[in-house]
Amino acid sequence: MTTTASPLLDTERTDLLEMLAKHRHFLRFTTRELTDEQARMRTTASELTLGGLIKHVAAVEANWAKFIVEGPAAGPDFSSMSEAEIAEWSNKFVLLPDETLAGVLAEYEQVAARTDELVRTLPDLNVAQPLPEAPWFEPGGRWSARRVFMHIMTETAQHSGHADIIRESLDGAKSMG
Repeated sequence: MTTTASPLLDTERTDLLEMLAKHRHFLRFTTRELTDEQARMRTTASELTLGGLIKHVAAVEANWAKFIVEGPAAGPDFSSMSEAEIAEWSNKFVLLPDETLAGVLAEYEQVAARTDELVRTLPDLNVAQPLPEAPWFEPGGRWSARRVFMHIMTETAQHSGHADIIRESLDGAKSMG
């Protein structure tokens, strides 16, 4: 699938790709030179860990990219999840004992490449899908592909901030400053 976009749309796609890359870089940078054990360490009052954050952001980005193409059926139905399904979903926030930081970083790189390809090739950034039923979405809401890409960017940036705090609490390393 290729686009024959106007220069303005090409600029918009370039801007989206550059901002996604920037925020992904800062998130990944927080894990530099860590062992798997360190990536699993909880260093704050939060349950979040650096490995768990990378894994979570990759899973969420993959779900949102799939949503752009397939609509709300692409993601989980939070309104009817069983306890077992909720526990399984919760594992997407944790670097499990059989997982490695290198493995979740590689998966994140693959997810990012697929999302970037979608940004480059989606014929229309205005294409919209109805949001899935969930307590945190407005009833009957719809999001355009553009809004989904901006949401991915926002979530990545937000979790980069979380990762900075976790890393600084772990060993004093900072992403900036």
